[in-house]
Amino acid sequence: MVNKVTLIGNVGKDPEVRYLNEGVASTTISLATNETYTDKTGNRTTHTEWHRVALWRNLAEVAEKYIRKGTMLYIEGRLSTRNYTDREGKEHTVTEVIANDLKILSGKYQPQSGTTEQDA
Repeated sequence: MVNKVTLIGNVGKDPEVRYLNEGVASTTISLATNETYTDKTGNRTTHTEWHRVALWRNLAEVAEKYIRKGTMLYIEGRLSTRNYTDREGKEHTVTEVIANDLKILSGKYQPQSGTTEQDA
């Protein structure tokens, strides 16, 4: 069996990285992919699909330093579905891509404040 997802798309907003108690970096980004087609009336239509992508450890640290809203990314990973209960007791199901590879395809590589150009 195979569980593999490959996406190329643009980041919807700047990543916000969290560090767990063990010092493990984690973030979730929204990635937009577009499909353009001609509808029955001959009009070109673009449909945008939003994907939730979880980045862990090194990939989350790369996101913190180099990825900003609008950056085009190549993502490889696996699809994962999980359930959780919110503070009001309501059940939710989340489907996300757990990334295991990331390539930055566009965007300016501007390190966040606190890092130097050499660190990049």
